[in-house]
Amino acid sequence: MTQNRRSFLQATLLAALSTQVAPELLGAAASASSVRPRRLVPGATVGLVSPASATWLTEELDILQDTIRALGLKPKLGKHVLDRYGYLGGTDADRAADLNTMFGDDSVDAILCIRGGWGCNRLLPLLDYPQIAAHPKILLGYSDITSLLTAIYAKTGLITFHGPVGTSTWNPYSLDYVRRVLFNAEAVTLTNPAVIGKGLVVTEDRIRTITPGVASGVLVGGNLTVLTAMLGSPYLPDWSGKLLFLEDTNENIYRVDRMLTQLKLAGVLDKVAGVIFGKCTKCLPGEGQGSLTLEEVLNDHLRSLKVPAWQGAMIGHIENKFTVPVGVRAEIDATRGSIRLLEPAVR
Repeated sequence: MTQNRRSFLQATLLAALSTQVAPELLGAAASASSVRPRRLVPGATVGLVSPASATWLTEELDILQDTIRALGLKPKLGKHVLDRYGYLGGTDADRAADLNTMFGDDSVDAILCIRGGWGCNRLLPLLDYPQIAAHPKILLGYSDITSLLTAIYAKTGLITFHGPVGTSTWNPYSLDYVRRVLFNAEAVTLTNPAVIGKGLVVTEDRIRTITPGVASGVLVGGNLTVLTAMLGSPYLPDWSGKLLFLEDTNENIYRVDRMLTQLKLAGVLDKVAGVIFGKCTKCLPGEGQGSLTLEEVLNDHLRSLKVPAWQGAMIGHIENKFTVPVGVRAEIDATRGSIRLLEPAVR
C-alpha cells in the first residue's frame, strides 16, 4: 500500500469515527483549535430559545421579533419558548430539545437566548455536542447563558458569544459591537467609552488597573456565579494560558470573595494569563457587619497572580455591553483596559 493511499484511508477512518465519538472525548479533540461560525448576513434566520428562566409575557416575544426584523434578520421561535416549569422556561428535556433542534436545523443561522436567570447548567448533559460540532453557528447571550457558551466551547471548540440576550436593551453602543463582531467579522478592539460629561474628566465607566501589563491568550469567561457552579464538571475548558473575563450582579461582596477563593482553590486563577473583571452590578456589603470593599477583594485575589488584570470593562448586567467571543485569541492591556481580538470570531 502506498504512503498516499495509507494516509487517505487513515483520514477517511478518522472522519467516520468523529461522527460517533463520545461527547466527553469530543472536547479534547476540539480544544486544539477554535471553530468559527458563519457571520450574520441580511436575511439570515435567528432561532430564539429560552434555555433558562421562563418568558412570561407574549409582548416580550413580540418586541424581540420586531427587533430581529429591524436588524434585517428573520426570527424563528423555538417550540417551547413560552413553556413554564416553575421558574424555568419548561422542563429540562424540552429546553434542551429546543437548543438541539436549532443547532440541527440548517435553515437557522444563529441562536439568540431570550433571557438568562437560572437553568442552563441543568441542560449540559442533555445537549447533543456531536450535532453542535457538525452544525456550527452563532450562539449569543450572557448571565446564566455563560453555562452554554462555556460548555459548548469546551466540548466542541465552537466560538460562542457573550453579549446581549433577547430582552437586553439593543442600544447603539451594544448594537455597534454586535454588528462589528457578528456581521462584519472585524477583529475589534473592545474599550470602554471615554465620554466627558459635565465635569472635566471621564467619571463613568472608568477602568481601574489592578496589575499593569499586556498578555495574549484565548478569551474564556462570563458570569462568576455560573462558572463557579460548574467547577468539578466536565464542561469547562483547560484554563492554561486563558484570558479570564468575569462579571456578576446582586451578589454581596463576601460572596464575590468566596467565589474568587473557590476559583483560586480549584487552581483556575493560577493558570490564567490575565483577568478582566467587568461590572459587578448591585454588589453590596452584607447587612449587620463590616465588609471589605469590592476593590479590596479584587486586589487580594488578583494582584498575587502577577498577571495583567483590571476592573470595570463593559461586560455584565449593564445596558452598554461588549460582545465578547469565547474561544478567540486576543491581547489585553490592563493599563489601557483594552481587549484586542487577534482574529475575526466569525467567517
